[in-house]
This record gives sequence, structure tokens and C-alpha cells, in this order.
Amino acid sequence: MAAQRDYYQTLGVPESATTDEIKKAFRRLAKQYHPDRNPNNPQAAERFKEINEAHDVLSDADKRKKYDQLRRYGAYAGAGRGFGGPSSPGGPTEGSDFDLSDLGSFGGLGDIFSSIFGRRGGGTRGDEEEEIETAVSIPFRVAALGGKIPVTLTLPQVCPTCGGSGGAPGATFSTCPECRGRGTISFGQGGFAVQRPCPVCRGRGKVPSQRCPTCQGSGEVRLEKRLTITIPPGTEDGTRLRLRGQGARGRGDVVVAIQVEPDRFFRREGLDVIGVVPVNLAQALLGSKIKVRTLDGKRVVLKVPPGTQHGQKFRIPEQGIERNGRRGDQYVEIHVQIPEQLSPEQQAALREFAEKSGMKY
Repeated sequence: MAAQRDYYQTLGVPESATTDEIKKAFRRLAKQYHPDRNPNNPQAAERFKEINEAHDVLSDADKRKKYDQLRRYGAYAGAGRGFGGPSSPGGPTEGSDFDLSDLGSFGGLGDIFSSIFGRRGGGTRGDEEEEIETAVSIPFRVAALGGKIPVTLTLPQVCPTCGGSGGAPGATFSTCPECRGRGTISFGQGGFAVQRPCPVCRGRGKVPSQRCPTCQGSGEVRLEKRLTITIPPGTEDGTRLRLRGQGARGRGDVVVAIQVEPDRFFRREGLDVIGVVPVNLAQALLGSKIKVRTLDGKRVVLKVPPGTQHGQKFRIPEQGIERNGRRGDQYVEIHVQIPEQLSPEQQAALREFAEKSGMKY
């Protein structure tokens, strides 16, 4: 049997990796192998697909649990065992049927793969609904307020020359000698059987006398597709948005993993936003009025009272993030800037002030 990919190895994380560690590894690799950064590079595109598939399984607690159970009992060659191979103590023995009752009520191994991958398994390329995943970085304010973001993806589409048949114009078709027209082949031994699309006919059951010159017999070509993503207000980092029916060959879904870029002024805590505003020593000691920019670009006047301390926060009601009919507040965090150098006259004045105030220095 062909070895299944080990998802932990794909992302370069240990089995004990936390959800945050998995997310960080996915982001790093997704940026490195994203098709937009590697145009006309099929190896990078395939690697990007593997990374997305691994993240889809390992970032979901339920899918990861099922995957780990299969991996433990040798369902994945990456665990050091293949189907029907040597098992750990308490696991299945070589050549024996594997009792999957401890993994839940599944109709068979194909159903388990379907549950893990979130798509229909055991079918041909023509009846699968493939799911494409991509990562997109958006500005902080777009995530907070909502908006629309254009995204360009390179997706497989039906070849316009052969219409998806894989044959050159005028070619004749005969029954595939590998799968004998079934379109699928089975892998496995010792009670396991997993069906996969036939690699010779690509799941069609027939092979052409001459391959299509445009797609080289694959029946599909990779074309750029421009999509517009609607970002809901209050979108958080790591949110996954599903675009239904926008995937490969006009079927399946595109899942967009949102990465929120840090803002140079704001940071987020729930529905509240916090902005740091610097003031000088005189403003903090004597009090002042300062203009503060809100999340939606407005300017409000904030009164800084005398004796304001470094790190002190002031609340501007209902100027935070709005979601599901609720809106947070904006907080202004004061940072008192201390002069790095003082003139001799300024030092003398400060010493006099300290002595009269009873401050030690």
C-alpha cells in the first residue's frame, strides 16, 4: 500500500503539539508555499494542499482524536506501520481483521477517512466535492469593522480543450487495464480495504488513445480565479470562512483561514479595543486635553486629569467592536514619555522640585 502522509511530519510539529503550535506552524508554511508566492510551481501547490489538509485535521479536536487513533493502530504508514503491519501491544495482530468498534459507529474505514477529511471518500474524481483551503491576511480595522477583501486563487478547472475527458480531440477511448473500468482501485491487506481513484485513468474507467495536449491527460488545468471575501464585523484571528461552490472545477468549497494583522495603534480584548497614546511629563503632571482617534476614524477630545499615571486607562463608551447587537468600548492607555536628556537648568529645576516635594533621588 502507498504510504499515507503523516500530518505531524507535514507541519513539522510533534505529536504533543498544542493547538497554538499547530496554528503557528500552519501559518509559517502556508505563507512559504502559497500559490501566489510560487506561481507556476506545481510542487509548491501540492505542498500547500498537503499543509492545508494536515491543518484541517490537526486543528479540529474531534478529527485529530480520530486521526491519532487510526495512526496508533497502524492505519498510517507515518506511524511506523502500514495496514495489516505490526501493531502495538493491545492493537491488531498481523493479518487479522481490525475491530474498529472503539473508534465510534462508522460504516467502514472509508467512512472514517470521510469523517477525518470532511469530504466524501471512496469515490472517483468526478463525484468528489473537494475542499480548498487558503490563508489570507487582513488589516486589523477590516477584521474589526468588516469589509470586503479580494483574493486570487489558482484552482483546478475543467480543461476547455477536452472537456475533462483527458483525451485529445478525435481520440478514442478504451477500458482502463488497471481498474478494468471501475475507476477505483483498492489498497490494503489483512482485513483492510481502502478505495482510491485509479491513477491510470484518474477515476474515469477509460483511457484515451491520445492524451489531451492542453492538460496532458489530467482533464483539468489550473487557472486563476478572483474571489471577493466578505469579512463580518468582529472577525477574530484564526476564523475560517467558507465560500460554498467556489472550489475546484466549480464544485466544492473554498475555506479561508483569516490571519489578522497587528495594528500600530489598536489591540483587541474581546469586543473592546485599546489604543496607546503618548503624553509628555507636563501633560501627565498638570493635566491636558488630547485628541484621540477612534476605531472608525473619528476624533474625540479626551481630558487627561492632573497626576495621570503611566499605564492608566480611560474609557470611551461604545467605540469598540460591534457584533451580534453588542458593542464594546475603546480604552485609551496613557504612556508617559520621560525625557532622555535634561539641560543643566532643567536638572536644577527638577532637583528643586524634588526637594520641596520630599522626593528622594
